[in-house]
Amino acid sequence: MRKQWDTEKKLYTLCVLTEDTPGILSQVARLFSRKGYNIESIVTGSTDRPHTARLSINILADELVVNQLATQCRRILGVQAVKVLDEETCVRREIALIKVRATDHAARDEIIQLTNIFRGHIMDVDRESLTVWVFGTQSKNAALIQMLEDFGILEIATTGTIAIERGRSTIYDESKLKEEYEYGKNVL
Repeated sequence: MRKQWDTEKKLYTLCVLTEDTPGILSQVARLFSRKGYNIESIVTGSTDRPHTARLSINILADELVVNQLATQCRRILGVQAVKVLDEETCVRREIALIKVRATDHAARDEIIQLTNIFRGHIMDVDRESLTVWVFGTQSKNAALIQMLEDFGILEIATTGTIAIERGRSTIYDESKLKEEYEYGKNVL
């Protein structure tokens, strides 16, 4: 019996464990561009295991495409594991730095109050601007940005979205078999 795929496009996160070696990020990113898919955001960082990096890749696609991309990622030498996460199965967060015009005391006070409501922090103060830091979901950060637009946003910098699966499951549950991973390294 064939599986019926959900053809509705939504935001998925591919979590990819790789060797921490030069060029692995570009190999993974090239896979997406070769297949003609746009990466919404990509974040990489270290993990709890030495010489292992974790990539969080957000892509707007349907279930079939995401699963095909995950399968292709698993075939890249240096990739140790790939897990597909969707909104219901993971926790997603991003950081935003927002530089806002604040030319008078009333504006400063209001910006500080808004920042506190969104559990953000003022990271930098200047005579004519404030820099706000906020950590949260994409929608929470967008809501704060929308509120701050009335004051005049001078600049915004955001990280990509990082994600981790809810509950006890981990990406290590999806690791390639040790023999399969070692075989690929010894063949070349």
